[in-house]
Amino acid sequence: MCEQFRTERDLLGEKQIPADVLYGIHTVRALENFPLAGRPVHPELARAFGEVKLACAIVNRSLGIWADNAKADAIEAACREMADGKLVPHVAVDALQGGAGTSTNMNVNEVIANRALEMLGAKHGDYSIVSPTDDINRHQSTNDAYPTALKLAAIRLLRILEEKIVALQEAFQAKEKEFAGVVKIGRTELQEAVLITLGREMGAYAEALSRDRWRIYKCEERLRVVNLGGTAVGTGLGAPRRFIFRAVDILREITGIGFARAENLVDNTQNADVFVEVSGMLKAHAATLLKTAGDLRLMSSGPDAGIGEIKLPERQAGSSIMPGKVNPVIPEAVSQAAIRVMAEDQCIAMAAGMGNLELNAFMPLIADSLLSSLKLLIGACDIFRRFCVEGIRANEERCRRSAMSSIAAATVLVPAVGYEEACRVAAEARASGESIRDVAVRRGLISTEEFDRLVSPESVCRLGSPDMRPSLTVPPVALNRPVEGGSGGHERAEPPGTPGDLRVNGSPSP
Repeated sequence: MCEQFRTERDLLGEKQIPADVLYGIHTVRALENFPLAGRPVHPELARAFGEVKLACAIVNRSLGIWADNAKADAIEAACREMADGKLVPHVAVDALQGGAGTSTNMNVNEVIANRALEMLGAKHGDYSIVSPTDDINRHQSTNDAYPTALKLAAIRLLRILEEKIVALQEAFQAKEKEFAGVVKIGRTELQEAVLITLGREMGAYAEALSRDRWRIYKCEERLRVVNLGGTAVGTGLGAPRRFIFRAVDILREITGIGFARAENLVDNTQNADVFVEVSGMLKAHAATLLKTAGDLRLMSSGPDAGIGEIKLPERQAGSSIMPGKVNPVIPEAVSQAAIRVMAEDQCIAMAAGMGNLELNAFMPLIADSLLSSLKLLIGACDIFRRFCVEGIRANEERCRRSAMSSIAAATVLVPAVGYEEACRVAAEARASGESIRDVAVRRGLISTEEFDRLVSPESVCRLGSPDMRPSLTVPPVALNRPVEGGSGGHERAEPPGTPGDLRVNGSPSP
């Protein structure tokens, strides 16, 4: 009959380990000590650890550490299985743990070692053949392997997030074109202000996402600088120089990501500010999602007694007591994800600031918060696009009726009749219940045709008024003189075309 347990030993004593599991005594102690988050470390972190361990194994093999090629083959194969995700379920330690991530590193070491033992036909726990520490962790420390794996995992998720942001941006750009002719009320401080088109509003959301995409793309550069080879505190203690100089190069070849060894390994080991910087970019994107989702909820509110300018896709019944009620559940869910990301950013900032001397003991919290934020944002962008934005419909009749009955329409009269006269029109319309259009026409201030022209999509979207173009009598040198107070005599660059060629998003204005 097969034995149910095996005995493993560490400096604290012995433990009975289930015979069929791939992890060992260090993992069992961690499972006992840290029943905190109730979930294991992020799977992307475990996969990234597999690639880091593979890079180190390849370098160690080239240095002649293992004379037995079969052993080296088994170790590399086990590392690849971890990188491919096949061994990730065996990385069981809690996401939150003491020890700066040592429990995670040792869990990975034990799983790879025992899997290699399986490939060699040996028993689990026979560490005289393949050792988690002397072989899998050779020339490494948790303090360089863990942050390197975290950076790799974060880069992989950042690239997925960038793709999701681009798709969401394109969805809003499609709506910008679709709603280009829908004139509606623009609001400031939740009060009716001036006319705008629904398309211009959608375009603004797309533009904000474009900035988010650029931030996400650029912050990857910070994460490519790693301290692999620095071992415990960045001095490379216990690692040969050839290993230190080659490990990052091999990791770069394995992953296809342009990793570079930090010039100052001590700094890169003790400071976690790069994760704060990246988290700040994620928080900025979360703010964009929160604002956009909130706007869509407002514009779709009602739908009968609210603003009701747009109709969101109906995803599920909204009430167990109110018949026919449908809630904006996707914007609500996206908003909650964004708020959580903002909270995680605070965790990351505090954890990074609480590092002491040569190491930050709170790397597990940083890792859990950062990777969780990335996963949340990936999911939020995806459902926002697929289940909400792509299916938005304009309530054109509501937009037109509200625009024409609102005092916001009085603003279009200002260039024609002046501010004071426009105020009198607005006051009379409010008192009488008539539309701005009817009052202005009745008072002989403007013709029906002229008013309709002023509230057309072309006029509403025009950058400025056609009679407010810069005077062509201004000497050209005055338009291109050095900026007062500037340094080095830099001149302001003018856009192409004549001074009167005002442009909106690169195209001539109507």
